[in-house]
Amino acid sequence: MNNDLVLTLSCVDRPGIVAAVAGFLADRGFTIRDSQQFGDDDTGLFFLRIHAASEDPISVATIREEFAAAVAHPLEAEWAIQDPSHRQRALVMVSKQGHCLNDLLHRSRTGSLPAEIVAVVSNHEDFRELVEWHGIEFHHVPVTGETKEQAEDELRKLIAAHDADLVVLARYMQILSDTLCRELAGRAINIHHSLLPSFKGARPYYQAHARGVKVIGATAHYVTAELDEGPIIEQDFTRVDHSSSAVDLTATGRDLEALALARAVTAHAEYRVLLNGSRTVVFR
Repeated sequence: MNNDLVLTLSCVDRPGIVAAVAGFLADRGFTIRDSQQFGDDDTGLFFLRIHAASEDPISVATIREEFAAAVAHPLEAEWAIQDPSHRQRALVMVSKQGHCLNDLLHRSRTGSLPAEIVAVVSNHEDFRELVEWHGIEFHHVPVTGETKEQAEDELRKLIAAHDADLVVLARYMQILSDTLCRELAGRAINIHHSLLPSFKGARPYYQAHARGVKVIGATAHYVTAELDEGPIIEQDFTRVDHSSSAVDLTATGRDLEALALARAVTAHAEYRVLLNGSRTVVFR
């Protein structure tokens, strides 16, 4: 058993929410190590994340059951209580551009990513040697117009077989079906190679160069059936000027993509992201 827990909650804002949660934890001998909250005037919702610890080992399952009855149900809240010692199991998907994959593999290997990469799935064979060098299973699942449905069924089997908590699209250049997007809602993260919503489609950095942009960036977001319209978790950007070529922008953009994706995966794995309709609340 662990001594810590992370509690996240969202509900309609009203007086006494923090008191109810803090009182519940105090009654069970917890000390609050960190607490962050946000009240959204636009939606009227309240968001809370608490990291709490007990001197004695705890049963997260028991705490969940008690919290549901004592606090969550009366507040009509969406909530979760997680064991922070559990490293989320991530299945990474990639096509033929490996900069984001390579960055995630390095971070996972060095312990700077709070998630375990349990498998890599690709519609190409390009990165098999790299992935297997890291001691991670590589699965080649080719995709054509005629085999898309079968490929997604294979992906479902791999997610289940590896008990994956999270799916990370690290420049996976295939569009997932609406059905699969709904199945993975809230647990699939994609990296988009520009600051959404602009310069969609192919060769965004060339589009940006043609328009003479002064800022380029990357967007990590949850996957939804609406292409590149999912709730944004993280963005990164840098200033550029007239001296930057399209090649320069592409190289810089790849660095931004890797960083934004790693930050998004980290935030998700540390239970710091709460959905707020089509937006997110990301506690730091």
